[in-house]
Amino acid sequence: MRNIPDKIISVSVSFFLMAVMATVLQHSETAVKAQSEEILKSLKKGHPRLFVTPEQLKSLREEARTDPVRQNQLAEICRQSDHIIKEKPVEYILIGPRLLDKSRKCLDRVSILALAWLMTDNSKYADRAMKEMAAAAAFPDWHPSHFLDTAEMTCALGIGYDWLYSYMNREQRDMVRKAIIEKGLTPGLESYRGKASYKWWTRSHHNWSQVCNGGLAVGALAIADEEPAVSSEILGSGLKAVLNAMANFGPDGSWNEGPGYWGYTTMYTAFYLEALQTALGTMYNLEKTPGLSECGFFKIYATGPSELTFNFADAGEKSGSVPQMFWLAKTFKKPVYAWDSRQKIDNRKPFNMIWYSPDGQDPATSKLPLNKFFHRDNVVFLRSAWEKPDAMWVGFKGGDNKVNHSHLDIGSFVLDALGERWAVDLGPDDYNLPGYFGKARFTYFRLKTESHNTLLIDNTNQNTKAEAPIIAFSSGDTDGSVVANLSNAYPMTKSVLRGISLHNEKCVLIEDEVMAEKPVDVLWGIITRAKIQIDGNNAVLEQKGKRLYARILSPANAVFEKLNANPPPPERQQREASKLAVKLAGKITDLRLVVVFSTDKESLSQQFKPLEQWPGQIKMETENR
Repeated sequence: MRNIPDKIISVSVSFFLMAVMATVLQHSETAVKAQSEEILKSLKKGHPRLFVTPEQLKSLREEARTDPVRQNQLAEICRQSDHIIKEKPVEYILIGPRLLDKSRKCLDRVSILALAWLMTDNSKYADRAMKEMAAAAAFPDWHPSHFLDTAEMTCALGIGYDWLYSYMNREQRDMVRKAIIEKGLTPGLESYRGKASYKWWTRSHHNWSQVCNGGLAVGALAIADEEPAVSSEILGSGLKAVLNAMANFGPDGSWNEGPGYWGYTTMYTAFYLEALQTALGTMYNLEKTPGLSECGFFKIYATGPSELTFNFADAGEKSGSVPQMFWLAKTFKKPVYAWDSRQKIDNRKPFNMIWYSPDGQDPATSKLPLNKFFHRDNVVFLRSAWEKPDAMWVGFKGGDNKVNHSHLDIGSFVLDALGERWAVDLGPDDYNLPGYFGKARFTYFRLKTESHNTLLIDNTNQNTKAEAPIIAFSSGDTDGSVVANLSNAYPMTKSVLRGISLHNEKCVLIEDEVMAEKPVDVLWGIITRAKIQIDGNNAVLEQKGKRLYARILSPANAVFEKLNANPPPPERQQREASKLAVKLAGKITDLRLVVVFSTDKESLSQQFKPLEQWPGQIKMETENR
């Protein structure tokens, strides 16, 4: 085996990412340098001007009279609105350190009710939306110390102000506009000017940037003609502040915070850019951010045939309905995005109605490759087929343990076969656990290396600052493989490599090579919800009447064992889950550990070779320890 150095950097990728940032800065130069009065010169007069223009509204209403799809969407929006009418308006209640649950509830309710009124002219919907906004406006603040709360509430009242403008009387407009300024935009300006204690989000490189800058922009654009000074400063400052986070879409659209925060980030990216477009007629070239047009592919590839995602980094498994895929399809002329969004469309979501597109074709017809390597974040997806619900699929990550919301999960993978998820990521724990985003974070089971489908060495968490590059990737018509260098995650070793290959549409092979100067204890394992039957180096996983077979091919004396995968309360419980582990004879200094999974018992006997001989080796510049 090779001794792969601790730090490996791809020269081509590094140079490309430098170019990404330069391109983003160049494209957004207009926004950064624009004077306040210049930003609002093209502001469209009247309302609505956010997301739905009067012309688009007229078209939507006509379609709702003749198109069965639109009729169903409107009927569901009205049903949801009738349900909301029976509920109490939002209340100022913190959950842990957050008001976020209430901000999101207000945003959902106001958007649904206001759209129902726009489409039907039924005043009961507008009246209830006004009660919701009045309740939020009466809050003592929108909790700026956790600025996501403020940003989403500003977005909620911005949409309500714009969509219900012609319904409101002067007193109601003054009330909502005053709340937007005092509780939303003013704390935002204090942050941009560097005067607020919570200003850190203005320099963030993750989801907070798009959400905070985007939410404030929606509020600013809603009242921009009446409050041009504050609105233009918000817009100019936000266009500059968002650049670093936008650059994280490059070069190919993945998101290092995982599929869950990809969804949150792209929804507010869509809000932000579309609000600029509909209100000002320009996105200030933010739509040209490298990787943004490709980001819908990350969602498509990250969702397995089981319809569950590779939910790394505090993400839930379920993919859900994603309205922004319609926006991405329209903006970047990617019809496969619209196809994907229609597969799990939720007509209760108002932006599914606003951005809906009947166009699109499935990934197979679109000739998307079965396998995909997302270079920036070192995440790979392997798939045996697009069109088969029982296809075999693997999501695998090298990754970076330093990124926002990361778990210590370098080298982890999830596995689908026969329409089921067999190797699972348990997802996040309760954000309100003590120190969840602080010093205690990696003491919780779901965030520790122990709970992920990777190697646990010397019963110790991975290095919290580790990065793991993909060093080989190969993609064929039916086969695919990937190798990652995990060495940086395990400082007690000389080198750790992991390779995963998918072949014959029915087999997945995982090969690990570990070298250490002193003997180390190595535990291989996956978390599964399937029932486990073990016979030495063979195991059978069973769920819903389906079976997946497993065999240890190397070393010869290794056997499977079943371990507990449930921590003590108050951590989240998963009593149905257990850990299928590989038990070695003792500590090792040189190990090749090979496990194969197959839907066919006869296919378990597989040939394997050293990882340095696997196809698709990527040329790297190396740097000695």
